[in-house]
Amino acid sequence: MNSIKPTDTFDVAVVGGGPAGATAAETLARQGRRVLLLDRDGRIKPCGGAIPPRLVRDFHIPDHLIKARARSARIISPTDRKVDMPIDGGYVGMVDRCEFDEWLRQRADQAGADRRTGRFQHINRPDDGPCVVHYTSKDQGEQAVRARFVIGADGASSRVARQNIPKADQIPFVYASHEIIETPEDFDGTRCEVYYQGRLSPDFYGWVFPHGGESSVGTGTAVKGFSIRKALTDLRAAAGLSDARLIRREGAPLPLRPLKRWDNGRDVVVVGDAAGVVAPASGEGIYYAMLSGQLGAEAVDACLETADARLLKQARRRFAREHGRIFWMLGIMQKFWYSSDARRERFVTMCGDPDVQRLTWEAYMNKRLVRARPAAHVRIFIKDMAHLLGLAPST
Repeated sequence: MNSIKPTDTFDVAVVGGGPAGATAAETLARQGRRVLLLDRDGRIKPCGGAIPPRLVRDFHIPDHLIKARARSARIISPTDRKVDMPIDGGYVGMVDRCEFDEWLRQRADQAGADRRTGRFQHINRPDDGPCVVHYTSKDQGEQAVRARFVIGADGASSRVARQNIPKADQIPFVYASHEIIETPEDFDGTRCEVYYQGRLSPDFYGWVFPHGGESSVGTGTAVKGFSIRKALTDLRAAAGLSDARLIRREGAPLPLRPLKRWDNGRDVVVVGDAAGVVAPASGEGIYYAMLSGQLGAEAVDACLETADARLLKQARRRFAREHGRIFWMLGIMQKFWYSSDARRERFVTMCGDPDVQRLTWEAYMNKRLVRARPAAHVRIFIKDMAHLLGLAPST
């Protein structure tokens, strides 16, 4: 394979055409860079499809891609106790990942990226120029192109990351699976349902998210031997969706924490799931993927401008500066509250608190910790400590 002659030369090769890769490719193409967007054909990630209003604003998402606007969430405890969390003045947008991801790839193509279908294999680094990216295509077989930089956006099991980023193969995962079903006519399409029950996931949660005419029913776990297929069957029954028509099933790993390093200090940076930017506890990834893709692209653009590969580190530094604290807090929350059904029961009780609801939704919709309500933060801290110490009732 190494004897294959490169057919083209690019400033940047972006490997992976999900939200992170498509955003990175579009960002660089709009800066006038010559960009290759390489994506595997037909790859769909299992995802509830939730996006916050900030994503819609920041990345100029048109209304027709939002299949539903959830105005509340219903949290279900291990004892089937239900707590509703209404969203005051906001919403959770729901997208169909098939349509959403393809629209992002088309937008990158329209911005000037050279879109190709293929599977990344490896990178060679000859002495006489930029690195050589090898990939395979169904129609043309083994192919190669030159690129000054490579952005790896090829998912949680990223080949780019594992071949080029130290310790990328040591990141822990939750394996997630969902079923896309036909939404029944009597189903409430304005509400998300989240199940915190050990029988549906011993360390994560189950979800039912409406997408208009379709819905996503899913769960995930890092526990080996746990039957996700049975959990999905049980989840469908719990939600009253056992008879809903199955459209398709999808499964994939989700990273549990960001990589400590996103670049190789030379010519590669990773973004999206390849960099581990899925929020702990919530599993939210689309906004963070697109932001990391933008930050990775801006770091590469700076490197192209200055020939200083040290600037690749800017991508992770900027992401950590804006979102590192919330990822740290969510990680602690997942380890503690998801560890047993007794703790899940108390967690669901906390979700019924108006202060918790208000700050949770404000943080979700705007993607920043809310600092303007110090009294509410104090009240939440006191209530949280009461639950941690077992001093508050769980119902």
